[in-house]
Amino acid sequence: MDWFLRLKAEPNCPDLAADFQRWLHRSDDHRRAWEYALRTWQLMGEVAPVHEQLWADAPRANVIPITGRRWRRPVIASAAAIAATLFLVLAGPSLLIRLQADHITATGQNARVALEDGTVIELGGDSAIKTEMTAAGRHVTLLAGEAFFDVAHNPARPFTVEAGGVEVLVVGTAFDVRLAGEETTVELERGVVQVSVAEAREMPDFRLLPGEMAVVNRNDGAVTRNTIQPDQVAAWRSGRIFVKDASIGAVAEQLQRYHSAWIAVPDRKLAGLKVTGLYDLHDPDSALKALVEPYGGRVRAFSTYGRLLTQY
Repeated sequence: MDWFLRLKAEPNCPDLAADFQRWLHRSDDHRRAWEYALRTWQLMGEVAPVHEQLWADAPRANVIPITGRRWRRPVIASAAAIAATLFLVLAGPSLLIRLQADHITATGQNARVALEDGTVIELGGDSAIKTEMTAAGRHVTLLAGEAFFDVAHNPARPFTVEAGGVEVLVVGTAFDVRLAGEETTVELERGVVQVSVAEAREMPDFRLLPGEMAVVNRNDGAVTRNTIQPDQVAAWRSGRIFVKDASIGAVAEQLQRYHSAWIAVPDRKLAGLKVTGLYDLHDPDSALKALVEPYGGRVRAFSTYGRLLTQY
């Protein structure tokens, strides 16, 4: 399990992958332990449904005992297939984002991007954007994480931000957009923005005024609107995150972008509970405790590479 969490925390590290392969091939016990870890993680519900078939079809490394040289190649092939499956499950989405992104940040790293029109974008940790600038308009896609936009005023070139089926249209303003869990959040600091929700059954388009925020559930298009203090908009820029009526799962995903360990909330009931609060990004472990303890939850550490949030 420690190997699993280390590989998930650093899916693109060739040295770690090489160390893992050496460990995996060192003994039959290692291969059996590895398969057990994969199956255990699957039973905990930590594998997205789209990948379940890949895991179920992974060759089993412990079906035939290794008693002679003739079994070496099949076993190595099985181990390689399992490792390849793990790579697809863990690194696949990250690699896809990297291929699309024009600007990307690592865990715990913020970055400032200046566009040619004078717009300034601040990227939070583990975030990525794709930009498209034309004479007719300016378009940014938030691929992952969170970004604060200080948009240069230009009525002739509207500025749009797309984030998981939610589109924000502006001419010149300052606002924050965040992707977390099944939610897209828009917080407005100044100006006016128009928000469009592709999957909304009601109120597909609406406006936000300064000091307002909206949380969109991307599964059903439901919109929750609230107010927010101006100094709390994009508070992550000063090492904090402010959330209002956000799910624990979504907040855990935000904290993940500033934590070196991988964070999981396998209990769907716990993940769906709503919280409001201000959390310190400089001490993400304390933030995790503050997040779940009001509901009787606990933070369980699996070495330095994993955190499990539970209610028991």
